Formats: sequence, structure tokens, C-alpha cells
Amino acid sequence: MTGFGRPDATPVTREHNGAIMSTRARCLVEIDESSPVVRLTGVLDAAGAGMVRDALLSRLCDRPGPVVADVTGLRVADQVGLGVFAEVRQEVADWPAADLLLCDPAVSGSGGAQATLAGVPAWPNLGDALAAAPLAAVLTAELAPTVGAAREARELVMTGCLHWDVRTLAETASIAITEMVNNVVAHARTPMTIRLAPQAGTLRVAVRDHSPLRPTFGGLAPSTRAGGRGLLLIDTMARRWGSSAVPDGKVVWCVLDPEDETDALA
Repeated sequence: MTGFGRPDATPVTREHNGAIMSTRARCLVEIDESSPVVRLTGVLDAAGAGMVRDALLSRLCDRPGPVVADVTGLRVADQVGLGVFAEVRQEVADWPAADLLLCDPAVSGSGGAQATLAGVPAWPNLGDALAAAPLAAVLTAELAPTVGAAREARELVMTGCLHWDVRTLAETASIAITEMVNNVVAHARTPMTIRLAPQAGTLRVAVRDHSPLRPTFGGLAPSTRAGGRGLLLIDTMARRWGSSAVPDGKVVWCVLDPEDETDALA
């Protein structure tokens, strides 16, 4: 179990289990490494919203599949604090196999069924929330920023497209992942995590690196300029794409849809 505290002052203490907790923490975030549960306790207000956002995004980066935030022991002090959950869920909406769910006994008036809290699906007990958060089909690989990284990433994409029967996306996804990985090799120069998953007939692809520099797309590149067309290719092929700032880096993602392949051939 690891923890993150939002301090009212600077002093922190390190507990015997390695968790870091402020001596004056208002909100404590505890991460269960063996499950998708992130437990929040204390008081969440505007001052602590950024810390909670970072902790949840870090967990969603590290672990494929939905994350359940258990807010049983949390008191939300203002709308900014409450809004952080919807903000995180929106941020990861197009990531491969990612979602944020809540466990909050306060929604028990729904008769034990799913409810919503600030626009986020919520259940009154942890068992029901976990049952709604099964680990989705997903492939993940850790790659070094080397010349051969793009080839390894393409192999992962081909495996996924064949296994999930989205063969029509194999070529497009291979081009997209190549550009995303080569960007990391050329610019970020950090280890990276490749992740892909099917969802509702689409293929979600993402590359997470450890550089804060986010990609920018300025439209068509001049014909006289060498390079700089990787994002143009992704923008042309993907239904949606973007980047998310996360602690210690970023996630660049895209959504590929077989219908776009059909339209291109029509």
C-alpha cells in the first residue's frame, strides 16, 4: 500500500510500509498495488484536487483497466474537489482500457444499483464497484527508446488486431504506433509503455513516456521541410487523438475506427 498526502504545511513522515503521508494532511490517497482500488480519506477541497488528480492518473497509467476510487472515508468540501473525479474520467475516456468508477455509500438510496456522483458511475459498496470494473482485453509492453522500439510496437499491434479480429485496422494502427514511438525515441528519449485495447468496435492505442513535452500539431507541413509529418499522419487516420499530461510525463493516444477505413476506400 502506498500513499500520497496533500499537506497544509511542508513536513512529511515516511511510514514503515514506504507510504508518504503529511503530518498535517487533509486528504490521504492510498493505492492498493494488488487491486484496482484507490482509497481516499480525509477532506478533499480545491487545494487537494491537483494531488488527487495526479494520484488517480498515475494509477491509471500504471495499471491497465478501470480504477475504483473508494471515497467512503472522504468528505468533499467544495465543488472543485468534487469535480476532480469527472475531470479525470474525461481525461482518460479515450485511453486503452481505462475508466474511473467510484465507491460511495452515500449513493445507497439507489437500492444498491449503479448511480452517479458528479457525472461518474458510483456504487454504494466496494464489491459491486469492483464487479463493474473487470480487467478488459488489453496488451501492454515496456520499451526502451531505441531504434528497434517501433518494430516491437508494430508486432504488438499486429498481435492485437489478429486476436481481437480488427484486421482491417492492422496497417493503420501500425503506422500510428510507429509515429508515436518514433516521437519518443527522437524527442522524449525515455522508456515508454505501449498499450492497446479494443472498445466498441474501435482500437485504442496509447504511448506513455516520461517527458513533459507534449506534441503540437500545426496542420500541414511545408513540402520543403524534412520530417514533421508524424502527427499529420495520425490526425488523418485517427477518429480522435490527443495527449494527456500526467505526473512524470505524458500519454499520447489515438482512437482508430474500422468505419474510417471503409470510407477511405469508398
